[in-house]
Amino acid sequence: MTNSEVTARHVAPTRAGSGAAAGTSPRTTSSRSRALLLAALLAPLAISGAAAQRATHTLTAGDSVFLLDGQPFQIISGEMHYSRIPRAYWRDRLRKARAMGLNTISTYVFWNYHELTRGAYDFSGERDIAAYLRAAQDEGLFVILRPGPYVCAEWDLGGYPAWLLADTALVLRSTDPRFTGPAERWLHRLGKELAPLLATRGGPIIAVQVENEYGSFDDDENYLRWQLAALRHAGLGDALLYTADGDVQLPKGTLPELPAVVNFGAGEADSAFARLHAFRSHEPLMSGEYWAGWFDQWGRPHAHTDAVQQTRELDWMLSRGYSVNVYMFHGGTSFGFMNGANGSPRDRDYRPQTTSYDYDAALDESGRPTPKYFAFRDVIARHRAGGALPKLPDSPPPIALPTFALDEVAPLAAMLDSGVEMRHPRSMEELGQSYGYILYRTHVAAGGSGEVELAIDALRDYARIYVNGSPAGTLDRRLRQDRLAIHIPTAGATLDILVENMGRINFTRALRGERKGITHSVTLDGRALTGWTVFTLPMTSFGGLAFGPAPARGVNGPAFYRGTFTIERPGDTFLDMRGWGKGTVWVNGHHLGRFWRIGPQQTLYLPGPWLKAGVNEVTVFDLDVPGRRTLAGLSHPILDEARQ
Repeated sequence: MTNSEVTARHVAPTRAGSGAAAGTSPRTTSSRSRALLLAALLAPLAISGAAAQRATHTLTAGDSVFLLDGQPFQIISGEMHYSRIPRAYWRDRLRKARAMGLNTISTYVFWNYHELTRGAYDFSGERDIAAYLRAAQDEGLFVILRPGPYVCAEWDLGGYPAWLLADTALVLRSTDPRFTGPAERWLHRLGKELAPLLATRGGPIIAVQVENEYGSFDDDENYLRWQLAALRHAGLGDALLYTADGDVQLPKGTLPELPAVVNFGAGEADSAFARLHAFRSHEPLMSGEYWAGWFDQWGRPHAHTDAVQQTRELDWMLSRGYSVNVYMFHGGTSFGFMNGANGSPRDRDYRPQTTSYDYDAALDESGRPTPKYFAFRDVIARHRAGGALPKLPDSPPPIALPTFALDEVAPLAAMLDSGVEMRHPRSMEELGQSYGYILYRTHVAAGGSGEVELAIDALRDYARIYVNGSPAGTLDRRLRQDRLAIHIPTAGATLDILVENMGRINFTRALRGERKGITHSVTLDGRALTGWTVFTLPMTSFGGLAFGPAPARGVNGPAFYRGTFTIERPGDTFLDMRGWGKGTVWVNGHHLGRFWRIGPQQTLYLPGPWLKAGVNEVTVFDLDVPGRRTLAGLSHPILDEARQ
């Protein structure tokens, strides 16, 4: 994104003033259009699920209004990502979307979620996006599809597969054929899943976004035209195609033949719609993303946004007949290692995002309505005729789990294999690894009586350093740390550098160089260290680990801790990670995500459908020796607590 949009989206959103609520409309809707729009709003906001399965529909951009089958249609949409919601809860969230008055849901498609390794596509289980969209249709919702392949979304590498970075010459998000070839194959494969679900073929997809906020990245029209052609070739062109950008970036990210929508935060509706109208005076006005919340980053306060201002601004938009997509209606969770990061070129700034994607949204991380939900619902109801809104589905209360012990342990060293020998360190991606940790080991010749300076060029992202197995210090990319004074014994020593990939930058051109691990050199007092053994640790399987009783004083170094708890009836809960250090958690094989004592997130959301009546198994990997080897499940999250 451009500098102006960095201010708008990727720092805390604007909270001062009433924004559009105090402003004036960028234009007055014609009397005929207003009458047609009013007539459309007197009908139910969405067709019934049964009708949706039988009927075909066409959305077009008319003069100042969208037309659904030739009739004015105001899109009232909310963003929800299937990958951030357990499949067992998809229908619950969709029903709550309808109950708030939405007639559409919008979702990105995450390339790296479906093609984890090159050429191996996975649309099964939790990744069955077609099932998600069919469920939306069953619940009477249309769909806006945002297939990227770049999506941003506070998601690792903006949705691009990390294996693309194994080729150090490849240029992401460009017309480089080394990029466009895999991207075209991906979109073609996605089209096989989703093209049958276009509304023109009886499905729910009424619109497809072309790229994503490209004007914030570059202004290469050839790239945009490649993207447009690739989507059409994938069979996704038989829907309304459009582009979405920040207001200042509209001239760079659009194509003249496609409608454009505008993305902005609270307090910016009046000015953003004015710019969109000046740019495209005869097109419908729509907010492709209205940022009614914000995301969290490790070491920074939890986002608290102004629900009163957002409610007033939503009312302002709907009263003028503008279409809107609330981002996020429900954020959910960036499970596993899929959180992204904000950053800038040359490593001058790096801010990894938390596992929770609560987003201060209308539905909280666990899918429960917030006061914002009811405020938005009241506003939408005032602009809707045709009967009462659907009943809000019940949300069973979360459960608490009594404290249980994790009394089995396996040191990280037990996971090490023979490693890969190399002269100089290489990145994760060059070794075929996408996520997790990576250990670099070398032998250092005899030291002296004093300290020497260890320097790592372009560390990505967080390293623990050990000399002969003993902790020697930490380097943190967030803090721009790249050097450390260590002591090497006179007899020499084994030097271990354990590096964590904390999430790839998902925004700005910095993503093009987001290889992880040690990406350049390691020096000791300016002398390059060579002769490395490298161990990849993607943390995808623990079958070979031999757990044993935890020693009374714990394990001296990174380790896995395992325990069980028993319940009679599953329910949502929140694992309390206070007392632990920095690591990640699995429950019954489901990877919940990261924890870090610095906060602001101190709990991990554990969905009830991932539990079972009876015995449940928990595995925690911690870089630190934990202050306690116990866990409990809370009936509420803790998302705003800083600790040291």
